[in-house]
This record gives sequence, C-alpha cells and structure tokens, in this order.
Amino acid sequence: MRQDPDPTTTSERDLLGQYLDYQRETILLKTDGLTREQLGRQIPTSALTLAGILYHLALVEESWFEARFLGHGYREDFAGIDWDADPEYEFRTALDKEPDWLRRRYRDACNRARQVTAAAGSLDDVSASALADGKPFTLRWVMLHLVEETARHAGHADLLREAIDGTVGE
Repeated sequence: MRQDPDPTTTSERDLLGQYLDYQRETILLKTDGLTREQLGRQIPTSALTLAGILYHLALVEESWFEARFLGHGYREDFAGIDWDADPEYEFRTALDKEPDWLRRRYRDACNRARQVTAAAGSLDDVSASALADGKPFTLRWVMLHLVEETARHAGHADLLREAIDGTVGE
C-alpha cells in the first residue's frame, strides 16, 4: 500500500526509504489489474511497455543493491546476459512474462533491496564495486539514484497507463 513519506521522520535512511517505497508502489499501482497484452502495449512514439518497466526496475533494484553495492552476482534470469550484445534484454523479454510474475518479481527485488538497506551500518557504507570512473559509491547514493530512476519510470508508466485504459492520477 502506498503511503506518503512522513515529514516528521528524523532518520535520513527512513526518509529515503519512504520516498523510494512511494515510487515503487506507484509503479505497482500503474500496472495493477492489467492483462499481459495490456502490459505489453506501446504508444506510437515509444517502444516502452509497462511490462518492460517492471522487469527493468527489478533488474535495477538487484543490480544496484545486490550486485554492485554488495558485490553479489546477478540472479538467475539476469546472470550470463551479454548486455553489450542485448542492451534491451529485460525490456524485450518482459513481453513473454505473465503479469503476476512480473509484479511478484519486482516486489521480491524491492524487498531484498530493503533488506540490504536495513542491514547496512549507515548510509555512508561504501559499495563492493566501483562506478565506471573507478570510484566506489555509498548506500546513500544508491538510494537517491533509485528514487530518481523509479520516479522517472513512474512518469512513463503514468502515460502508458492512460493510453491503455484512460486511468489517470496517482
């Protein structure tokens, strides 16, 4: 259930988590009740689909929190993908997935990301891997990046959902 972030929260970690959860729930709301065909529908000016957004954001959650921050490998469905040869893999293959599976996959990735955040000593904890420039990053940076990434795709999802069935708003 989507809840507005609590303005009285004093913990930066809690507030970042609340903002990220709000955006995560927005994505799930925009995909709720849609069929596989509807989740795969595109608008004329874009190849984006709601199915692709769900699967992409599952990858993003796992990539940043588990693979890059903790240094773990990718989960089975993303392990071994040649991302240079198939950079749109998750968007393309999402169209073959069932709606409930995509939503569950995204929820599970978000739950594991919450566990990573909760287990960290602080927002200043440093990643196991580095960015392209060779510099490590903090948990704070990951959380802010995921708020931005998820919110951007929530805007895409809003437009796609409106085109599918006219549903607008939050």
